[in-house]
This record gives sequence, C-alpha cells and structure tokens, in this order.
Amino acid sequence: MSHLDLGPGPEFDRIRSIEKALGPRAGELGDDCALVLVGDEFIALSIDLSVEGVHFRREWLSLEEIGWKAAAGALSDLAAEAARPEGLLASVGVPKAGDPGDVANIMRGVGEAAASVGGRVLGGDLSSAPVLTIDIAVVGRTARPVRRQGAQVGDGIWVTGELGGARAALASWSAGETPITTARRSFAHPVPRIGAGLWLAERGAHALIDLSDGLAGDAGHLAAASRVMIELALDRVPLHGAVPAAALKTSQLPAVFAALGGEDYELLVAMPRQFTSADAGALEREMGIPLTLIGRVSAGSGAVCRLQGREVALTGFDHFA
Repeated sequence: MSHLDLGPGPEFDRIRSIEKALGPRAGELGDDCALVLVGDEFIALSIDLSVEGVHFRREWLSLEEIGWKAAAGALSDLAAEAARPEGLLASVGVPKAGDPGDVANIMRGVGEAAASVGGRVLGGDLSSAPVLTIDIAVVGRTARPVRRQGAQVGDGIWVTGELGGARAALASWSAGETPITTARRSFAHPVPRIGAGLWLAERGAHALIDLSDGLAGDAGHLAAASRVMIELALDRVPLHGAVPAAALKTSQLPAVFAALGGEDYELLVAMPRQFTSADAGALEREMGIPLTLIGRVSAGSGAVCRLQGREVALTGFDHFA
C-alpha cells in the first residue's frame, strides 16, 4: 500500500509528528481503519475516544445514549471501510464518586449499538477517571476495503442521508433550549451506515469517508488522501429538517450551517462517473437511505465549496484548532 497523505490542520500535524516518531514501526496512519490482511480478507480495526465535556454532556444525554453514541461513532469507521462488524471492545473510565450502576447503563447502550449492526461486545477494560471516558475499539472484516485514497478525476461525490441534524441539536442545547425530537435523535442516536458502505463498495466505490468532522473538513481529508481536488456544490447538500431554523439563529445560510456541522456519521463517497441518480435510487428503495450527488472530483488539491456558484471558505472541526 502506498503512503496515505493527510489533510491540513493541527490534529493531522500531530499525527504526522507521531508517524515521524514511530518511523518504520508505524503502519499506514490516518485512514478510517487499520487493515490487516489475513488469508483472502482484511481485518479492519479502528478505535474512537469519547470524553465528557468534549463529545457529550450528561445533562443532554442519558447514559444509555452516551454509550450508543460512543459505539456508533466507532462503528461508523467500519462503514467507511466497507467492512462487516464482528464486534467491539470498550474501555470505560468513570469518576470514583459516581453511581456503580453507571457503567452498566453505558454498556447497555454500547451493546445495543453493536447488536444493531450484527456485532457483539467482545471485552474491554474499566478504570476510575476524572470524567466519564469511553474508548471503543471495533473489529470488522472486508474482502474489498474502500479507503480514503482512490478517488479519481471525473468521479461523482455523493453523500448518504441528510446533514446538519446533530449540529442543530447542539446549537439548541448551547442556547439553553430543547432540540426538536428529530435533531436530538441525530445527535444522540447516530446510525452507522454499515449496509450502505457495503452496498457502495459492491457498486464500485473508489473512496469513502464518514462525516464526523463536518462535510467541509472530511471532504478535505478525502481529497488529500486521494491527491485530487473535490468540488462541492453546497446548493445540492441534503439538509436535515431542523437546519433552516437553526441556521437562521446563527445568521448562516442553511447549507453552510450543515456543511460546518460534525457528527452526522453519513458516508461521503467517490463513485465512478457512470454511476447515476437512477443507480442511487436503488439504495433508497432497498435500505431507505437517500444518496445525493453533491460534487465532482477534478485535478488539483483540497476541497472547494461553492454556493450559488461562489466559492465559500469552510473548514471542518479540529480538536486542536
């Protein structure tokens, strides 16, 4: 496998420094999953950390929802690699003064998320911690992994589902308001697109990434890994129903609001140019998941966002920005 180029930003600068420090002891860092070839298929592995006060707040979510959200975010990485889940491991850190039943409630949510995609909880670890911390490692299998690299000039850029619901919920909570039910569910109960990832791989997907850091940022990561330019037409972005009202309160245009939102956990995919809207309609008929053409791959570098034909400078979420 060739070296995977990383996108810009402080978080990826840290990954580059880690890669340098590890030298030849490092595998290929920066993709959605690590891949280990065993026989005629790959084992796909990924790990995802959720920290109280950074990724969630207890006043917003139940403990079961916190567990589901942590597990679903990690399982989404398997979807982005077109891998079938085998299961997951969970390390949980909880404050010593907390209710002893908290861990069981968190793990109930973790287990439900794993079961929703045919996986199981395979093990884990438990420790005391200053704040609630959940680290989920997922394990899957794939005969044909689809990586961030591989997008080709002329490919269409498609996205599953609708964007901006999680950000709309977050905006409501941050303003001291109660999110509408559908937006709250988008944030608290994201659905890993395992089936859609496999479906897209079977139909020739060239590159995949899940949208955890926002459309603008994750498109940039896909572009960097594939060494191409990704041009996005924000007018085409499918919007969650809560976005227009939420965007109005921020004085942002709805498409911009949605493109800047993170934690949608939808799939952004580069499909061959011969893949059409008629083909995309089959995914919605089979799985109830819409698939929308929102851009193209061209020669160059980076992600370019346009709204009504005008270029808009957008960035994604970065933990260290």
